[in-house]
Formats: sequence, C-alpha cells, structure tokens
Amino acid sequence: MKRALRWFLLFVAVICTAIVLGTLVPRPLLDPAASGEQATTRILVLASPIHTDIAVPIDLKTLAEFSFLRDAGLPVDHPDARWMLFGWGSRAYYMATPELSDTSFGPLFKALTLDASVMHVEILGALDESHPAVSSFEISDAGLQRMLTVIRASFAEANGAPVHIEGAHYGSNDGFFEAKGSFNALVGCNTWTARALREAGLQTGWWNPLPETLAFSLALHN
Repeated sequence: MKRALRWFLLFVAVICTAIVLGTLVPRPLLDPAASGEQATTRILVLASPIHTDIAVPIDLKTLAEFSFLRDAGLPVDHPDARWMLFGWGSRAYYMATPELSDTSFGPLFKALTLDASVMHVEILGALDESHPAVSSFEISDAGLQRMLTVIRASFAEANGAPVHIEGAHYGSNDGFFEAKGSFNALVGCNTWTARALREAGLQTGWWNPLPETLAFSLALHN
C-alpha cells in the first residue's frame, strides 16, 4: 500500500512539474516577433474551464479557405456573421457535451484515455472582447495564413472534401466535421489551440493541456 502511494505521489509530482515547466518554458524559444512581420489582423481565443477555441474574422480570405462551411449549411453569409470559431476535440465528449454540466462518465472516460477527434465550427456575431474568457491577439497576414493552413489541415477529407457529420450540432449556427488525429488527455484541444497559435506567430508554453496554463503562457510570453 505504501509503495503504491509513493508511486502515485511521484506520478502527481511529475505531472505537476511538467505542467509548470510546460507553461513557463516558451515555444518557440526565440520570440517570433523578431521576424519583423507586421501585425494586421486580430484573432480571438475563447476559453471555457476545460476547452479553448480560436475565432478568426469572416472576410474574403477565410470565406475562400473554408468555403465548404457554406455547403454544410453554416450561416457564413448572414449579415450579422463576424467570426468563425474553430475547435478540435474528442469525438465522444465534444459532440455529447454542449455545456460542462452535460458531462457524463462514458464520453469523459474516452476523452481522458483515447478517442477519435472532430472539428467543431461555429459562426458568431459581434463578441464582447472585454469578457474574461476572451483574449485578443494581433497577428500578421503571413501568420494568419499559416494558422488557417493548420486549421484547414485538421479536417479529415473524403473524395477531396471535409466530411460534415450530418445532424451533429449544438444549434443552428454550428456543425461538426471529421478530424485528423487521436485525442487524449495529454494531447488534447488546448495543445491543438497552442499549436495553431504558434503558427500564427505567437509564443505559447511548451506544453499546455489546460486553458488556464495556455492563457497564462500567452500572457507571459507575448
């Protein structure tokens, strides 16, 4: 019993150390701002207690990059549409959990162990950027294109087009799509967000599995 407890405490210590170092050590190590790219576009990161999404402005560039959203029935042409919100996550948990209060054991267990992944896209109007759950960042045109490329490449395809999961949505302005990669507790939605943001020219922590550590690292390193 004591031996098992020691192993458990060691495991907890290793995870805690990894989270701290993963937040404080920047990735990439050198500040991308030194590249001289001029900030021209504002993007947003929206956070919940367990998940983060990236919002990009709806314009000619993003409409062209994600034209398949229109075919899937998402209201990208609505006059009040301002943002495309992208998130990557566990297929079982993400699709079954519109709100944190909807969490159930089965989907949560799959997310913590190993699960297939999905992309969630939501079309939003004007957002309150002063809300504590919303963080804004200025990036360059080149950074935006690199980030859009990463997001677009996260969609799984069949016959050359992203696969819309019919009937899977939270409301009338969102939808789910098949995604590439497997989801687990160590490589999850927040590490996906961090990778996309690094392509945009931002520094994150080396490993950010939680929204709180990602937000702290973004504030610390940018």
